Amino acid sequence: MGDLIIGRNGRSAIATLVERSSRYTILFHLPEDRGALIVSAALVRVMHTLPASLRRSLTWDQGSEMGKHRAFTLATDMPVYFCDPASPWQRGPNENTNGLLRQYSPKGTDLTQHTPETLELVSQQLNTRPRKTLGWDTPAQRLAALLTAA
Repeated sequence: MGDLIIGRNGRSAIATLVERSSRYTILFHLPEDRGALIVSAALVRVMHTLPASLRRSLTWDQGSEMGKHRAFTLATDMPVYFCDPASPWQRGPNENTNGLLRQYSPKGTDLTQHTPETLELVSQQLNTRPRKTLGWDTPAQRLAALLTAA
């Protein structure tokens, strides 16, 4: 599942990717542009770093940043599914993760201040944080189990 959180005045964004069953989170920065070409290229780069077992499909909201979803699908062999309009519950784990991320970057924050290193640190903290929904396991523990079973 994927989404963007938008910074102050819509000038910057952070993309969030959340693996559905483990809640493992990957963050990447879109410091100057969140247009469809930039988002698609960044998603392709990230997806090519993941094991094939984690690249089955991508679920996104109705945002224009996924306007190049067909090119993304061709480059990654991953179909993109879109949620119904005004239906955030269809991407519940991603919405929850975005809420946790807002603890680090409240609404109205200038997201250009976050470096890739900062986002890596935040994602590590999120991925090692026990979650009630996971029986108090961490997303990192669940992902490790998922990859071992694959």
